[in-house]
Amino acid sequence: MAANAVAGKNTAIISYLTLIGALIAITMNVEPKHEFARFHIRQAFGIHLLFHAFALFSSVWYNQYGLYGLYICYLALWFYGFLGALNNKKQLVPIIGTYFQKWFTFIQ
Repeated sequence: MAANAVAGKNTAIISYLTLIGALIAITMNVEPKHEFARFHIRQAFGIHLLFHAFALFSSVWYNQYGLYGLYICYLALWFYGFLGALNNKKQLVPIIGTYFQKWFTFIQ
């Protein structure tokens, strides 16, 4: 039982290491499937995707202070989720975590 928790934890941690890490974690969680890893993959995938969407948007309408806010929000959400994965907690990231669990149901 402990080996399953460790395997799910490692996959969950990898999901927070960039968008590529989230994609790798999705493939790692295909077999065997871990609920803990799936939860954190959805959270991390959402955080990374949201960051890239806003970064693309801000590249069209450049605002230096807007970029500072984007990076601060991204790092705060990332750090919150990453600490949850490290501490074996399934805690939703503030405000948007529930949406990530609903939107990314294709991640099994």
